[in-house]
Amino acid sequence: MSEEFLPFSRPCISQAAIDEVVSCLQSGWITTGPRVAQFTEALQHYFKAPHVLPVMSATTGLHLSLLAMNLEPGDEVITTPLTFAATLNAIVLAGAKPVLVDIDQNTLNMDLNLVASAITKRTRVILPVHFAGLSVDLTQLYDIANQFGLRVLEDAAHAIGSEYQGERIGSSGDVQVFSFHPNKNMTTVEGGCIVTRDQSLAEQIARLRFHGIDRQAWNRYGKNGSQDFEVVLPGYKSNMTDVQAALGIHQLRELAGFIARRNELANRYQEALSDWPQWTLPKLPQYAHLHSWHIYTPLINEKAAGMNRDQFMQVMKERNIGTGLHYRAVHLYPYYRQAFGFNPGDFPLAEDACERIVSLPLFPSMTDGEHDRVLDVMYSIFN
Repeated sequence: MSEEFLPFSRPCISQAAIDEVVSCLQSGWITTGPRVAQFTEALQHYFKAPHVLPVMSATTGLHLSLLAMNLEPGDEVITTPLTFAATLNAIVLAGAKPVLVDIDQNTLNMDLNLVASAITKRTRVILPVHFAGLSVDLTQLYDIANQFGLRVLEDAAHAIGSEYQGERIGSSGDVQVFSFHPNKNMTTVEGGCIVTRDQSLAEQIARLRFHGIDRQAWNRYGKNGSQDFEVVLPGYKSNMTDVQAALGIHQLRELAGFIARRNELANRYQEALSDWPQWTLPKLPQYAHLHSWHIYTPLINEKAAGMNRDQFMQVMKERNIGTGLHYRAVHLYPYYRQAFGFNPGDFPLAEDACERIVSLPLFPSMTDGEHDRVLDVMYSIFN
């Protein structure tokens, strides 16, 4: 086949970002240092938030945030089955029990109408996922949390650049965790950040993030630094490096353009596929929002398509088009079935979506011609 393989995602890295990374490497300071401090300040300005903590991954961010909330064995965290395993893994590693509620079949976000009935005397946290970059209804979410006195930890791994009611995700609320993985809306290769307005929580996360040290210690080997510090708890090694931050500084500057292009491409899919019986397309809620379209995830209608999702993905691969699967129903993985007794049929809407969902190619540097190529191949598959 003459045309090159088109991946479902590809990071967009400018020459300025590459030059910044090279400059960082040449500087001799490549771990946590001045560029992480610069990136942190830029993120604080972006979110208009007093406390932003860059970390080595969003998974680590979820884990540290839950640990800082001082959960006890048997405490419960309510979340969604339509997510990557990292969401539930973080809950378990923090010593808590994941409690799941089914999804809204239109938005694929956690169905907030089911949350109240899932709350028990052991519930401590509600952990929604802004699936594909679409914000959950934050007004309804925080109304529930306030009514029951619960904390909210927003898994915003998909959602940097997303908005709810005209405000960026991360600019209000309790705690948000963002991902900078290469297939996300912006990247630091690996990495993420925690955003909060809770000073005591931020201080505890900062200690947990870096060995339990009680103060900023990145410059302790510099001329003006001090090696006098205390270890006040057993912490982790979850800090971001200057090499990562060098990339992130430029990615954040370009993020608005990335989001605008993602919207153009998603809208192109929505328009082109609107009358195809083979697909159920993503639906948008009534509340005001800006979707960041981290992924574009229609559901295949097997009867009309004459094939299932896995068969479609295989045919696309054979024709040099990459696709993604986001996600398998997490409660059906062996560990979660065995540890918590989840079974097929427990969350039927999530299970149906997970059997039919597919991520089509979408990334900011994708050209209209590449987008047309995806549609042409799909057209040829379904004749």
